[in-house]
Amino acid sequence: MNPDHITRLFTRPDGRYVFARWGRPLAPVVFGVDDATLATVKGAIEAVVALAGHSMAETDPELGANLMIFFFRDWDELLAVPDLDRLVEGLAALVPRLKAQDANQYRAFRFDAQGAIKAAFAFIRMDGPMAEVPAEDLALLQAVQVILLWGDEAFRDLPPLARAKGVAVLRPEIAAVIRAAYDPVMPAATQDPSHALRLAARVG
Repeated sequence: MNPDHITRLFTRPDGRYVFARWGRPLAPVVFGVDDATLATVKGAIEAVVALAGHSMAETDPELGANLMIFFFRDWDELLAVPDLDRLVEGLAALVPRLKAQDANQYRAFRFDAQGAIKAAFAFIRMDGPMAEVPAEDLALLQAVQVILLWGDEAFRDLPPLARAKGVAVLRPEIAAVIRAAYDPVMPAATQDPSHALRLAARVG
């Protein structure tokens, strides 16, 4: 993972470098799954948080739950969730757009005054290809995708997961970036492209 590779992981479509990590412990809640899948999802989140050297909490003092993951069959179901439009700005306009794109997942983030992540919302439509993905793979993928504010095309050329003896595992290169990103001496948020050089030095 050289500086160019890392820069691409956090580059927006308009060319800006935008990095953010969590500035508080993660307090997750998962909707739309059975107890077995719930344990799988929370276990994946715990594993990725531990890899980062970050922490989890039962509740967030400001928000209650600050990481909400929704599994559902149809995007219209989100419009029926009470008060969700107050948490995700523009939800009423977003749902038709996602339907038109035939999207199967979407993530939204909220940030604190310093620019660090303070809340994240992940929406996964369990229809078509997503319904065929094993729960363990899907859980690990979602955990990786919310641990940092990745660029829109971060994983276009290098998927974050690989398979080892038939089991989904986090790619060592991506794991190294996550660990480096949570180094206490690194900023919680920045738009300075030189940040990628500092990450690369730690990954190396």
